[in-house]
Amino acid sequence: MAQALRIGIVTGSTRPGRNNRAVSEWVAGIAAERDDATFELVDIADYDLPLLDEPVPPSMGKYSKEHTRTWADTVASYDGFVLVSAEYNHAPSAALKNALDYLYQEWNDKAVGFVSYGSVGGIRAVEQLRLIVAELQMASVRAQAALTLAEDFRDYTEFTPRPEKAQEVTTMLDQLVRWAGALAALR
Repeated sequence: MAQALRIGIVTGSTRPGRNNRAVSEWVAGIAAERDDATFELVDIADYDLPLLDEPVPPSMGKYSKEHTRTWADTVASYDGFVLVSAEYNHAPSAALKNALDYLYQEWNDKAVGFVSYGSVGGIRAVEQLRLIVAELQMASVRAQAALTLAEDFRDYTEFTPRPEKAQEVTTMLDQLVRWAGALAALR
């Protein structure tokens, strides 16, 4: 029997008082109802990654810092990812971009889906993330969940998603699990 797929749900912000953790936990709750993969929350705040401080490009795979090796081991252990991204100034957070930039081959040949939020659903952040993950040789799925601050957050701060948004996450996860499975032969 094939080993179950492992999908990491990556928080995309380390900001104090962030909404990202609540959104990520909501995605994890929806994912927990599935039996086609194992889903785990991966909080980038737990890795305490400074701005990229490796002297050699990540594509060389020669990591000199313990925090990089720990992050690499974590990312390598997953078959796919959900990136939960806020939109800051029409872009993903610097913390998420930094976490992606730290590594290269650990991201390769893995599927990725997106849940985003912001004034217009975080879609501009995801547009940029799609370009970044393509360079990391990841396969992004088409479906995504886009949450708006006006409709999915009470007073723009307390996460209160509209019920129909759960179906957007489910559709994205359906595609993500299929792609993660299909890419297994390449990994």
